Amino acid sequence: MMFAKRTTEIIPEEATSIWACSSESCSGWMRDNFSFKNVPTCPVCKSEMVIGEKMLPFLHNNNKKGL
Repeated sequence: MMFAKRTTEIIPEEATSIWACSSESCSGWMRDNFSFKNVPTCPVCKSEMVIGEKMLPFLHNNNKKGL
């Protein structure tokens, strides 16, 4: 049997500011514009988070920080 090969859509990525967990044993992270606190804690292990950057697909978020 032959199956039609679907072409995959290329999703553009951009450098995105993120918060990453500071714990070595945890791989938790979140986009900066999806966090509600100025310095969030990790939702997985409750450790402090540090600011970083990742190449991620663009997502539009209307979240206004500081509300």
